[in-house]
Amino acid sequence: MPQQDRAYATREAILHAAAEKFDRLGYERTSLTAVLARAGLTKGAFYFHFPSKEAVADALVERQSELWTRLRESWRLRGLDPLSTLHGMFTESADRIAADVVLRAGVRLNADREVGYPGVPSSHVLWEKLVATYVAEAGERGHLRAGADPEAVARTLCSAALGSRLISSATTACTDFPARIREVLAHVLPCVAAPEWKLSGSQTGSEGP
Repeated sequence: MPQQDRAYATREAILHAAAEKFDRLGYERTSLTAVLARAGLTKGAFYFHFPSKEAVADALVERQSELWTRLRESWRLRGLDPLSTLHGMFTESADRIAADVVLRAGVRLNADREVGYPGVPSSHVLWEKLVATYVAEAGERGHLRAGADPEAVARTLCSAALGSRLISSATTACTDFPARIREVLAHVLPCVAAPEWKLSGSQTGSEGP
C-alpha cells in the first residue's frame, strides 16, 4: 500500500475508533488510551496525525458539518417543493446518523459543546431557521393550511427530531432513529400542509447526495 494510502487509512482508523468511544461514552469519559486500544495503534502513530484527543473531536465535528452542507445542497438541487424537500432532508439525515458512527459521534460532540452557552447561536437554532425558511416558502406557494406559523412548525419539527435522536441513542444506539423521524413527519406534516399538497419525489431517504 502506498505511504499516502496508509496514512489515510490510519487517520480514518483513529477517527472511527474515537467515534465509537465518543458515541457511547461522550467526550469527557473517553480516554486517549481507550481510543488507541480500539484502533490498535501506538501513541506515536496517533500523534503523527492528531496533536490531541480534542483535535480528533474537532475533526469529527467538522466532518458532520460538511456532510450537512452537502446534504442540503443535494436536496435543493432536486427541485422539489419545500415540504417534500424538508421530508427528504429529515429522513436522509436520520438514515445517515443511524448507519454511520463517525457522523453520529460528530453530531453528539457538536451538541455537547453547545450545552452551557445560552444565547449563542447553535446548530439547533440554525436548523430551526433553515426549516422555517422552507415552511415559509411552502406557505407562499399555497402548500400550508391557513394560520400555520412557519416558525412554530420549525420549532416543533426540530424539537421532535432532537428528542427522537436522544431517546433513540439511549435505547437502541440510534437504530430506530429513522423510524422515529418518519413517525414525526407522518404526524406533523399532514397537520400543517394544505389538503391538496402531496409528497413528491423519491422519499426513501436512502440515496446519497
